Amino acid sequence: MCLLPMKNNEITMPKTMQTAQYEMHNMNFQQRIVINTNELPWLESPSPHVLRKPLEREAAESGHTTSIVTYKPNAHFAPHVHPHGEEILVLEGTFSDEHGDYPAGTYIRNPPGSAHQPYSKDGCVILVKLNQFLPNDNQQLAINTHQTQWLQGIGGLQVMPLHDFEHQHTALVKWPAGERFQPHRHFGGEEIYVISGEFIDEHGRYPAGTWLRSPHQSEHNPYVEQETIIWVKTGHLFDSQRQ
Repeated sequence: MCLLPMKNNEITMPKTMQTAQYEMHNMNFQQRIVINTNELPWLESPSPHVLRKPLEREAAESGHTTSIVTYKPNAHFAPHVHPHGEEILVLEGTFSDEHGDYPAGTYIRNPPGSAHQPYSKDGCVILVKLNQFLPNDNQQLAINTHQTQWLQGIGGLQVMPLHDFEHQHTALVKWPAGERFQPHRHFGGEEIYVISGEFIDEHGRYPAGTWLRSPHQSEHNPYVEQETIIWVKTGHLFDSQRQ
């Protein structure tokens, strides 16, 4: 689920990091990145009541982007089009647009060419990935994960598949307390957001709110000590590296 075998090719962001929000940021997909998003400052966005924590960014307001975004109560964002798609996981509160309301735990995919005008009545926090869809990946999704069945995975793991397209796979994974997974390698890399609990491997400990990005062919031996839920995306970093 993450990590490079070489510690000298790893970046861990300090809590004092002041990301230059209009510069290229964390776009070397051969590096392993670990960010405790709880320690990052909120930065301004084009909307005065919408703030963000950039995790990776290709350009100022375009290109490949992954961020944690918060909407203050009654915040609105301008209508906009997603030229290469938008992927969202609602972490807290309720995210809304003209198509519906999406409570915490909702996984959303808005395909290339889609448009909306998002807002939040009571405020929310979301994980957002922009402009990262493969060509011909046009499926639109809104999955309430609190109303979706878990499937039995390897060992004691429970898995909730969210989206699969070609070699890319996205899912929630629930780890029971004390679970250990077999050592494994990530073809196409792996991206993790720790939703609850604490994710652990031989390289470190990652509390809720940690975002990890591990490159193509990285490997590790993960485990947990307490029940832990993670959002996992695999196979996509090989494509990003080639772009």
